Amino acid sequence: MVKVTLIKSPIGSVKAVKGTVAALGLTKIGTSKTFEDSATLRGQLVKVAHLVKVEEV
Repeated sequence: MVKVTLIKSPIGSVKAVKGTVAALGLTKIGTSKTFEDSATLRGQLVKVAHLVKVEEV
């Protein structure tokens, strides 16, 4: 399991990054979601690594 927390706003980012943040379900700064670890998720996290904090749960 992986806990993802939005720590920085995607405002000013390119459209693809904003879409990835929305697809992860992170709407406001400080919101967190827990996901099953997968290759697809890891690819998304690489794209938005500068905006999120990732913790192993």
